[in-house]
Amino acid sequence: MHPHSSGKAIVEAAWQAVRADGRVRTELLDAAYGEPRLRQLFPWTGMGELHFSRCTSPRWTWDIPYIQPAEGGGYWVSGPLRSETVGPAATAEEAVAMVLERLPHGCGAAFVGSPEELAAYENSPTLDTSG
Repeated sequence: MHPHSSGKAIVEAAWQAVRADGRVRTELLDAAYGEPRLRQLFPWTGMGELHFSRCTSPRWTWDIPYIQPAEGGGYWVSGPLRSETVGPAATAEEAVAMVLERLPHGCGAAFVGSPEELAAYENSPTLDTSG
């Protein structure tokens, strides 16, 4: 099965679930979903944070910065790892732009599977990554 055939439906369902759970500000979800390069990634939330994964199964990838709400409004962009900080953003759009600037090289639609399966796919000799 091609890795992207059912991926779009899985990712879209995840966006709907994140929106329904109410843990992330609507304006942030709207800004992120409005950006095609983020909309194709798998969203997940934790503690009000919006994370983006390059695969659809846990443990999700930790190679994309994430956005968290800042006290008193605005946002804080961190990551990809918890110990790394990008900086403050006044608006949801600004936070999304900061994530976009830091997407991994060649980041495309979320891969259906786990991080291990994604790594195996990306390291497969049949995949041409020279483009």
